[in-house]
Amino acid sequence: MVEELVGVVAAVGAGALVYVASAARVVKQYERGVVFRLGRLHGDVRRPGFNLVVPAVDRMRKVNLQIVTMPIPAQEGITRDNVTVRVDAVVYFKVVDPAAAIVNVEDYRFAVSQMAQTSLRSIIGKSELDDLLSNREKLNQGLELMIDSPAVEWGVTIDRVEIKDVSLPDTMKRSMARQAEADRERRARLINADAEYQASKKLAQAAHQMADTPSALQLRLLQTVMAVAAEKNSTLVLPIPVELLRFLERGQQPAAQASGHAEAASEHAGAASGHAEAAEQAEIAEGTVDRREQAEEALEQLRRAVEQ
Repeated sequence: MVEELVGVVAAVGAGALVYVASAARVVKQYERGVVFRLGRLHGDVRRPGFNLVVPAVDRMRKVNLQIVTMPIPAQEGITRDNVTVRVDAVVYFKVVDPAAAIVNVEDYRFAVSQMAQTSLRSIIGKSELDDLLSNREKLNQGLELMIDSPAVEWGVTIDRVEIKDVSLPDTMKRSMARQAEADRERRARLINADAEYQASKKLAQAAHQMADTPSALQLRLLQTVMAVAAEKNSTLVLPIPVELLRFLERGQQPAAQASGHAEAASEHAGAASGHAEAAEQAEIAEGTVDRREQAEEALEQLRRAVEQ
């Protein structure tokens, strides 16, 4: 009798273990369990941990709640300004209602993928090329709203959408490169013209300053000759400025005026003032000779520099 009782208890225990083993379900932390009893949704969503179901009656489907990263295949389209482009993107989404994700849609991943491709084509047709290249943040927001609107009924929420790359035809790339090159050349010319304008103002101020002191022009010319001659060039072509000739001409005018005044003074002067006038004429003539010597010395230096 005891042996039969022990056998019955062992059989019941073994049956219980088999039942528990077949009814036990483990749901991970990032998952939720949806139970169907005889094909109908039963109870609430099962939480993470150990769960029991009725074998052969209940069926549990696990839904992942992690954020899914899904690349959107590259889509070709024509923008609003009639440019053919190829755009690819990536969409981030997650399940927020496991029951709706299982009941309302057959395959929520495939549904989100198809909706993303359709929305991307629609965004390409509504946008211009400049928006696709420079205003992607606004396009990302619009694309996210277009995908998220139907996905709410599927128990899915769109976390974010990012446009990865925009491929352009080679002819369009060359046109954009020429446009950028022309714009940079325009800016370079403007900068060069502004520099020349500022330099011309400084040169005008220097010219006014040299006009007050003609000898400064001669010194500047000699400095230029020395700077060019330091390069050890075999041939030196140096234009003589007109101002230098005017300077030499001005040096000769006082001499002629001084001689004329001296002759007039000698004719009308008396015998008493003859010696004084003669001395003054001698001083003027001596000054004139000195200025002539200075001019001749400057011409000689210029000739030597040109020969070097």
